[in-house]
Amino acid sequence: MQPLTRLSDEEELFQSTVGQFARERVAPHVRQMDESGVFRKELLDELFELGLMAIDIAEEYGGQSGSFFQSILAIEELAKVDPAAAVIVDVQNTLCNAALQRWGSDEQKRRFLPRLARDTVGSYALSEAGAGSDAFAMSARAIEDGDSYRLTGRKLWITNAAEAGLFLVFANADPAEGYRGITAFLVDRATPGLAVGKKEDKLGIRASSTCEVVLDDCRVSRDNVLGEISKGYKVAIETLNEGRIGIAAQMTGLAQGALDHALAYSNQRKQFGKRIAEFQGVQFDLAEMAVDVEASRLMT
Repeated sequence: MQPLTRLSDEEELFQSTVGQFARERVAPHVRQMDESGVFRKELLDELFELGLMAIDIAEEYGGQSGSFFQSILAIEELAKVDPAAAVIVDVQNTLCNAALQRWGSDEQKRRFLPRLARDTVGSYALSEAGAGSDAFAMSARAIEDGDSYRLTGRKLWITNAAEAGLFLVFANADPAEGYRGITAFLVDRATPGLAVGKKEDKLGIRASSTCEVVLDDCRVSRDNVLGEISKGYKVAIETLNEGRIGIAAQMTGLAQGALDHALAYSNQRKQFGKRIAEFQGVQFDLAEMAVDVEASRLMT
């Protein structure tokens, strides 16, 4: 068994392919996308075509039958060039796809996984104005109505919401039970009563959409409950535990990208007739950065 510090031939090829795509296709558009706050549609289509939006979805559903580790490699490689591209892939793979594969019924997998693999962006709608760090203090409600539930509430800071065609929405079906009443629902964007609100004007990672999602008497079939009624807290906790590894990979990639720029600049900029990379003080700083990035990578 190989240590994590040594990639297999397949993993190295995968990493190289994603890195090449990031440099050749994403990099030329990063500044424009960040300034406009919009991720280019053709690049999103290419992420699907390359299979990067369905890395560990089984082939029978149209995915790549890859591994969670490959998802982490892809996120890091994309983040070296553009953390916005990385977070789109991250949320799709480590949150939406992962939750559906772990908690979904066979029928739900047949309905939704091929869409997520082919052309549908997923979004994870958990946070609210009063339920950020304490996500389970949510006020969104799910009221039982025959064979359906009516969802009402507002979700804030929802990643991928502008592009998403499928939302994993968390709402409380039994407020008296506190977090034990939280239930997860698979909600199609076209469902009456679901509306995507304004896009946040952020300071960074601007090409990744972050929006409000409004639920106004949004009727969702009982067949779209992910997992069990009142067991949504388990879905959220266990999915977020893996999702945080994806965010760690995203930040590691961003740090590596910054280091790469620093190294290139230090070999171009001259002072006193020498490249500043030749000065020991600069070398110390660059070496410390490299150690920190590698430590972050190994921890991730």
